[in-house]
Amino acid sequence: MSTLRIAGVIPARLSSTRLSRKVLRPLAGRPMVEWVWRAAAASGLMNPVVVATDSGEVAEACRQRAIPVAMTSPACPSGSDRVREVARQIDADIYVNIQGDEPTLTPEFFRPLLAFFERPEVEVSTLAVRCAPEEFTNPNAVKVVTALDGRALYFSRSTIPFDRDATGFTGYRKHLGIYAYRKAALERFAALPPSPLEKLERLEQLRLLENGIAIYVAEAPCDTIGVDTEEDLARAEAMLKEQASSI
Repeated sequence: MSTLRIAGVIPARLSSTRLSRKVLRPLAGRPMVEWVWRAAAASGLMNPVVVATDSGEVAEACRQRAIPVAMTSPACPSGSDRVREVARQIDADIYVNIQGDEPTLTPEFFRPLLAFFERPEVEVSTLAVRCAPEEFTNPNAVKVVTALDGRALYFSRSTIPFDRDATGFTGYRKHLGIYAYRKAALERFAALPPSPLEKLERLEQLRLLENGIAIYVAEAPCDTIGVDTEEDLARAEAMLKEQASSI
């Protein structure tokens, strides 16, 4: 993996339908996007780690904190498209798409995500964790099932696999939306039209599976708090303050 050039990209839109201006919302004294960038940069596995945005305000906030910025088009429909734009500005073998609303990420998340690329057949990787019981039936906690070699078989908002005989199965796995792509796979993914299952489940990663692009799923060290609401924001801030006090 040391011979591969790996770039980390943090797509960061200022407009958000569920929580206004969330990437710049302060958390424990820093804007949310800075927490994400610090975790990615501290892993030491990606160079550079850049924030990809179409917002001058986000770009200025990053520059004030010495965070590298790549300006992207406001017409980008998704974070993946923003990462593809960065791939045309920054040459690398692998691009890591890091969600800008995951402030509780830590540097330890990136090694398992990238370890799969020691296998030449791997084009895309992502992460999952054991699903908490209270999220088994939550459609916002996306479930994933994999083959024995780690290859994703399916992602769904439904509770999969189905426990037909009511055995009390608790081994559900929750997908975390962090991806690493080889450059060719990223280009192919972004050029494909939305697929039928993707549109049905509203899950972008199904476009890859439907088009025969395998996704390999690594185990994350722990769950994260993806911030979509004021309640999420408060929980994330409490976690960050707790981590800071324990150092």
